[in-house]
Amino acid sequence: MSKRFSALILAATIGLIIVAIGLGFLSSFTNPVSWILICVLAMLPIIYKFKRRNSQLVWKEEYSVGVKVLDDDHKKLIELLNQFKTAYDYHTSEEYEKQSLEALVNYTKFHFNREEDLMEKNEYPDLAAHKKQHQQMIAEVERFVAKYHEQGHDALSEVSDFLSAWLINHINGTDKQYSQHLHDRGIS
Repeated sequence: MSKRFSALILAATIGLIIVAIGLGFLSSFTNPVSWILICVLAMLPIIYKFKRRNSQLVWKEEYSVGVKVLDDDHKKLIELLNQFKTAYDYHTSEEYEKQSLEALVNYTKFHFNREEDLMEKNEYPDLAAHKKQHQQMIAEVERFVAKYHEQGHDALSEVSDFLSAWLINHINGTDKQYSQHLHDRGIS
């Protein structure tokens, strides 16, 4: 179900609840149905906030690779990914979607370069394979960006899903593999 349709259904539901409350109070101010509906109406923002929180990625200490500058980059990537997901989920302006996607892609490339430079300076033995994963990810993202330029907003769902899964899996998988090597070299 599209976000627009969901928002329309939510607005219609709120409207119907308000009308039902008003009609209930017309019959009696002590009508329990009206008071129950007021409680339901009051709970909607809490439910919305909970649902929104579940759709956003949140940094967890278990994601840490133990290198501050790279952890900070990963936190920034999660922040940019959440910004992008918000632009997509709430179908903001086309300009904001493009800016969010561009910022995410550019910072990802910046981070990959920083990570690869750090690994190269510290003679990480599996650097070539790590670079290859980065290149494959960037190629996939660029394919999505091209699809976005062709199809517009509807192509962003794939980008959002792919990046969310890839980022966490990459941090918890491949990135954790270089942690001990960098720590042994005095990098933290």
